[in-house]
Amino acid sequence: MAPAEDTPPVPLGPVPTAFLEHLRVERRLAERTRTMYGGALRRLQASMAEQALAFDQVRPHHVRRWAAQLHGQGLGSRSIAIHLAAWRGLYRWLGRGGRVTSNPVDGLRPPKGQRPLPKALPIDQAVALADHHDEAGANDPLLEARDHALTELLYGCGLRSAELLGLDLLPGGPGGGWIDLDSGDAEVLGKGSKRRVVPVGSAALVALRAWLALRPNLARADEPALFVSRRGTRLTDSQLRRRLAARAVQAGLSSHVHPHMLRHSYASHLLQSSGDLRAVQELLGHAQISTTQVYTRLDHQHLAKIYDAAHPRARRKT
Repeated sequence: MAPAEDTPPVPLGPVPTAFLEHLRVERRLAERTRTMYGGALRRLQASMAEQALAFDQVRPHHVRRWAAQLHGQGLGSRSIAIHLAAWRGLYRWLGRGGRVTSNPVDGLRPPKGQRPLPKALPIDQAVALADHHDEAGANDPLLEARDHALTELLYGCGLRSAELLGLDLLPGGPGGGWIDLDSGDAEVLGKGSKRRVVPVGSAALVALRAWLALRPNLARADEPALFVSRRGTRLTDSQLRRRLAARAVQAGLSSHVHPHMLRHSYASHLLQSSGDLRAVQELLGHAQISTTQVYTRLDHQHLAKIYDAAHPRARRKT
């Protein structure tokens, strides 16, 4: 098997390429997820090539050995889980098309690892980032208005990157989501093509209206996307990440900020204030309450810090 840290030089063949296109068009998987799946499929393809195996010749013992090799090369349980999910999905797709008779990845689980806590910004830093304005005038005013609205929606609504980038100006567009300014609600298309409605805060609505007033100066006339790039077409995930990271630096934040960190911050801060786990689950669009419960651990850390700083019995003798 090719080293896990190096992308195999062999390009994707027609079968994995067609599967990724299926994930894009029919499953509407996010660009970042498709990129990770593409890397996993390249490793599968390279491993098959080493043993001169066709897709219908791969057996469970092959997959177990390849997964063990990934573990031996230092990949964590989460990375291995992504590889197995990509391989399993590919074989399910091949099975539906009658190209294989069994799925060699079924029943195979990644090694268990400690689930890391999601990284959330402290409240003051999240608010500083959302409130940041380019007073020095270093940025293009059009992009500044757009980036301000993006940041407000990420932190104020807890949207995933794909949900944010899938917002259109009007309902029924190709992105699958839109914002009703009159009602103050965002209808988004989440994981598994599940729709949910999220309330949009007043600060985000103000920023959004400011962007909409300037958007015609940047967007192409026939572009349905709410957020567009310099070229006037729908903003991509990589463009969003770069702009948000740069904005965080301008706002004086020391940590690297990515879109999902603002979603974590939204969930953590909402839970700290309300304590309503079920409501936070609904707002985030989590299918399982266990996924949301991870934020209670963040909340406990927050309370523990307050205790350590304030309670006279908290300080331990050294």
